[in-house]
Amino acid sequence: MQISAYTRAKQGTGASRRLRIGGRTPGIVYGGSEQPQLIELDHNPLWFALQKEAFHASVLDLEIDGKTEKVLLRDVQYHPYKQLVLHLDFQRVNEKTRLHMTVPLHFSGAEESDAVKTEGQLVNTVTTEIEVSCMPADLPEFVTVDLSTLKKNGVVRLRDIKLPRGVNITKRQLATNAVLANASPAPEEEAPAAEATA
Repeated sequence: MQISAYTRAKQGTGASRRLRIGGRTPGIVYGGSEQPQLIELDHNPLWFALQKEAFHASVLDLEIDGKTEKVLLRDVQYHPYKQLVLHLDFQRVNEKTRLHMTVPLHFSGAEESDAVKTEGQLVNTVTTEIEVSCMPADLPEFVTVDLSTLKKNGVVRLRDIKLPRGVNITKRQLATNAVLANASPAPEEEAPAAEATA
């Protein structure tokens, strides 16, 4: 995914306020062997890009004044109640250095599982993202969790999922072996109360 930015000459609260009034959002790019660089981005395209899951969990091509570099979105500050992005932090990516990133989980196959088809149970997702370690070129936008083998009252844990090639779950995350999804009985419908007789 590509996004365009421009070099920002001034910093400080007043300069940032003027940028936002003009439809721009201040940001910074840091990391690697270069000095941190102040940037500004057009707010509206940025707002729509931030609605996409991939923008938060992918290596981005950030073009600054015609020069493109690989970055990760590391922090976003939003206005408390307005649809307004206040500031962004991007980290430069070294293609030869492993990343530690949080990526979203996508669940599939629940309808084909015995828990749902045969037992009429409900499948509940418990965890929506995991921490992974990989090279930048191997970073997935998301990890798919197959629920088609879920049995009655079954549980899918972190160690049960299949990861894309070159992607590992971080040791800290793996130690928890967290529950990602489970099957449980559907709540029984209450019988309608008997009508009171006179």
